[in-house]
Amino acid sequence: MKIVVIGGSGLIGTQVVSGLSKLGHKVFAASPSTGVNALTREGLAEAMSGTNVVIDVANSPSFEDGPVMDFFQTSSRNLLAAEKAAGVQHHLALSVVGSERLQASGYFRAKLAQEDLIKASGMPYTILRATQFFEFIPAIVQGGTDGDVIRLAPALIQPIASADVAAAMVDLAVEAPVNGIVEVAGPEPLPLDALGRKYLTAKQDPRQVIADIHVGYFGTPVDDRSLTPDAGARIGAIRLDDWLKR
Repeated sequence: MKIVVIGGSGLIGTQVVSGLSKLGHKVFAASPSTGVNALTREGLAEAMSGTNVVIDVANSPSFEDGPVMDFFQTSSRNLLAAEKAAGVQHHLALSVVGSERLQASGYFRAKLAQEDLIKASGMPYTILRATQFFEFIPAIVQGGTDGDVIRLAPALIQPIASADVAAAMVDLAVEAPVNGIVEVAGPEPLPLDALGRKYLTAKQDPRQVIADIHVGYFGTPVDDRSLTPDAGARIGAIRLDDWLKR
């Protein structure tokens, strides 16, 4: 199959391109650096020609409310229109577990808007919702930094290695569209403050982590259901402790 990966040079995209290439598929890593821009439509029609599956793992360069909404809506509309014109058979997109429960955040409002556009497009589709990546933990800790301490909510999170997300994307790309949502999460839920302590211990960082119910997740209110998957989610193989040892 010919498979186009939008955002193919990013954290998830590079791993998806590698995994699908190893299976023998013809894979094109599409990004502005390779002449394909979903925002401006540059190179989209050419990239879609003869394509069977499109995987969208692109992320917005800005998380500000206006720009992030514009990015996901504009790029998705352009991409879906180009796919439909070219006869693409499967649109596979990466989204985030809990998006509908985190609507106080402009980023998650934009991700839900992206999902809605995909569902309404008439394209055969699969949406893979993933929990937060292990690779995001440094940003989570930085976001909770308050002087010499780290303040993180005690709400549950079930983070996952990006490699496990990419593996799930590869599996779904070669399967029939589900015309629905699939969730993937890490092997173990734990409170955000405990996640921060594990990370700081692994980094031999002596700062204290304080559980604070008021800080939310990057300022967005959260509880134990906000960042965790529903029953039946696919579960990644890589455990946090093993990832930290690397």
